[in-house]
Amino acid sequence: MTDKELYESLTYENKNAYLEMSDAEKDEMYSLCDDYRAFLDNGKTERECVGEALKMARAAGYTDMSEKDSLKPGDKVYKINRGKNIFMAVIGSAPMYEGLNIAGAHIDSPRLDLKQNPLYESTDMALLKTHYYGGIKKYQWPTIPLAIHGVVYDTDGAKREVVIGEKESDPVFVITDLLPHLAKEQMSKKMTEGIEAENMNVLIGGMPIKAEDVKEKVKFSILKILNARYGMNEKSFQSAEFEIVPAHKARNVGLDESFIGAYGHDDRVCAYTTLRGILDQTAPERTACAILVDKEEIGSMGNTGAQSAFMMMTIAEMVEKATGRCSVTDLNRVIENSAVMSSDVSSAVDPNYTSVSEANNASYAGRGVAIVKYTGARGKYDSSDANAEFVHEIGELMDNDGVIWQTGELGKVDQGGGGTIAQYVANLNMNVIDCGVPVLSMHAPFEVVAKSDVYMAYRAYKAFYKR
Repeated sequence: MTDKELYESLTYENKNAYLEMSDAEKDEMYSLCDDYRAFLDNGKTERECVGEALKMARAAGYTDMSEKDSLKPGDKVYKINRGKNIFMAVIGSAPMYEGLNIAGAHIDSPRLDLKQNPLYESTDMALLKTHYYGGIKKYQWPTIPLAIHGVVYDTDGAKREVVIGEKESDPVFVITDLLPHLAKEQMSKKMTEGIEAENMNVLIGGMPIKAEDVKEKVKFSILKILNARYGMNEKSFQSAEFEIVPAHKARNVGLDESFIGAYGHDDRVCAYTTLRGILDQTAPERTACAILVDKEEIGSMGNTGAQSAFMMMTIAEMVEKATGRCSVTDLNRVIENSAVMSSDVSSAVDPNYTSVSEANNASYAGRGVAIVKYTGARGKYDSSDANAEFVHEIGELMDNDGVIWQTGELGKVDQGGGGTIAQYVANLNMNVIDCGVPVLSMHAPFEVVAKSDVYMAYRAYKAFYKR
């Protein structure tokens, strides 16, 4: 063996997924990504994502678990939690106590939420007060077209779904910003202070209504429109759940259309590919499960977050219906033998900002799905750190199935960091590792991913379900 051959056998270098893919794989990639863009356009909130997942599940023959008294190999079931979580499973042929293969992604994304009393009038304009959700750069949100999505109870007590700003014929909304001529003071501030959270107020109207003895004529005009269309009054906002999201559609990016730009890649790109992965399962050996959760961007708290008991309660119900019993010991045995892919995105190295990444341990757009052993920050705090045995097993699964993958971490040590749902799953005593798509401009209103990485994420989750 020559020195060159020995060198090549001893060293490792990431591969560009596009160069490794066959023409048939590229055709499959293009089709998958077209479907994914449609999923993004239809699912801009966690409720809408669950709705899209439910359509896909029912079309594939899944049944509500509550309708089944017992479960047998090959059965496909789902369970929904408060409209914001969905758990899906294909019952495997192996005894359930041997463990489950679970892939979990989150479907909430950074956004703006309306406050409970949001509507007010100022300078002959009507505006809505907001409270930002998750980690955003506030300066990215003014002066872009915005849409309103959510649910509200009308004055008769009926729940109404509201989506305004997505159709071409719809109006859009906007947060205004200062003109440069008057922004000397604003532009001298730090970027974190240039846009104040309490000033992120959404412009909703400006045409006063001709009404005697009405002081706030623009506000009154808006309330009349909301009442006519949705049966609302001002008090309706107090129980409503309205999210302000970018109004643009998912688009191909680049002359070669090698990227997808959209709102919400974090983490809907992993949610969608996880869905596609489990929908391809028909007769797995180990029971295949997928769960989409809410609230990850704010710590996975609450009854729809990854820290809730929903997943454990659903697994217990599934075990009981599949085996006829589920004691605490039975459930513990299933859990400790289970394995989880925390399907979440990683940061891609940005060629404009390479200094924040450590080149040898970063994820790159176009080099396949990213396997992330640990997340956290400042000494791996708030992290799940996968053990060597599980990392090796996952790597072997990927290689054996022809998945192009890479490893990565979220920036240089002490540069930043972040977390996923992996730590909460690990606390249940399951093997877990993060696996997802590298993202450019993460948490921005328009994030970017490489199509090859979307495809390889889908392939990775399919391979995982075979373990």
